[in-house]
Amino acid sequence: MTALGFLYPGHSAEDDYPRIEMLIDSDVRLPVVHTDIGEDAHRVDALLEMGAPERLAAGVEELRLSGAEAVVWACTSGSFVFGWEGAHEQVRSLARAAGLPASSTSFAFAHAIGEVGARRVAVAATYPEDVAGHFATFLKAAGAEVLSVRGSGIITAAEVGTWGWDEVLAMARAGDHPDADAVLLPDTALHTAAYVRDLEQELGKPVLTANQVTVWEALRLVDRRVNAPALGALFTKEPVVQV
Repeated sequence: MTALGFLYPGHSAEDDYPRIEMLIDSDVRLPVVHTDIGEDAHRVDALLEMGAPERLAAGVEELRLSGAEAVVWACTSGSFVFGWEGAHEQVRSLARAAGLPASSTSFAFAHAIGEVGARRVAVAATYPEDVAGHFATFLKAAGAEVLSVRGSGIITAAEVGTWGWDEVLAMARAGDHPDADAVLLPDTALHTAAYVRDLEQELGKPVLTANQVTVWEALRLVDRRVNAPALGALFTKEPVVQV
């Protein structure tokens, strides 16, 4: 049995994690501990406060007691707003507090892009345009070519959590770029676990979503691979060999 721990801000789409656990259908558990979200706002100052080290450290003891072998900060905006170096320090602080391998959703996206062999990506985000732009800057620092960025102007995670298939599909289509190798849907407040395979069929390319890549990143930290076609290309492709 492998237990992978997630620190999840507030309550919006955390039910994606038991759904993903079911779709993986293996000896993998995905315990989730909720962190204090503070002000629910996709605004840089509020996001910096949401991702503060003390907020993350507060949940690590519960994850340790769950038997977690690794921990991931399950928040995209609350990590990339710190910038490339700041996000690294955030993860280092989390690893020290937890005494476990650690990462965040932003780094999960950076690693997942390489896993599916994408070089050029399109971003379809729930966020306001300025926050979406910070994500693009982070991806560029990771070496990705960002062809397009589309924000949806949603301020709160609570509103994002109410979106269903129609809204998610419309956002993905609007944010796609014809030359993109993959489409990225950040925001762990967005329900996507049930939609990944259908999104890929609609767009004809890999789709990477926040909760999906977060779980994949936790598996990567403990060197586990699982085959779960319902979770899209990321969970079915063989690792890309760099030459």
